[in-house]
Amino acid sequence: MEAPISQPVAAAQQRRSAPGRLELVRQFINTADLAPGEDEWSDLNALRAWLRKRQLIGARERLGGGDLERAMAVRETLRTVLEDRDRGEQVDAVAIGSLNALGAGALLRVTFDRDGLPLLEPAAGGLDRALGELFAIVELAAADGSWSRLKVCADHGCRWAFYDHSKNRSRNWCNMAVCGNRAKARQYRRRQRSATAEGAKS
Repeated sequence: MEAPISQPVAAAQQRRSAPGRLELVRQFINTADLAPGEDEWSDLNALRAWLRKRQLIGARERLGGGDLERAMAVRETLRTVLEDRDRGEQVDAVAIGSLNALGAGALLRVTFDRDGLPLLEPAAGGLDRALGELFAIVELAAADGSWSRLKVCADHGCRWAFYDHSKNRSRNWCNMAVCGNRAKARQYRRRQRSATAEGAKS
């Protein structure tokens, strides 16, 4: 008889990677794990190390004042955009305006590889280079349909970005065993309270 899978292992199994370079965008959003309140970008040096490790900035590129706050703002605005879209709601116009303003310096240019294929590449340096790279990935993912599968967990205490690998694109939670069951338990308690209140009125 096999041993039961622990919750952390189950979570790791369900939090599978996004395809290709879209995984970078998923990782970018998940640098803040909201449930325990942890942030990988504790300071500007941590942000630089994170971007450098993923080759989103060069070894000699520097980050400046305000870059940490701007990167965090882009991260959380992307999370909000995904969340609004996944609920079937109109995406918050303020969030879209903020995202466009935050990424105004993340300029892109078209270059051609050795086979003559066009590529979108960042035309700026520093944080703008990193954001340009991420936005180019998002644009390509929107074109191939994979962007619509990058979602935010419907558990408001979690809001972890995950890639929906299901055939019918129906996943709402990053982990059914944890967030899904927690949401169902809350719904059950609400129904019980409602039934109790109705019983008291009759």
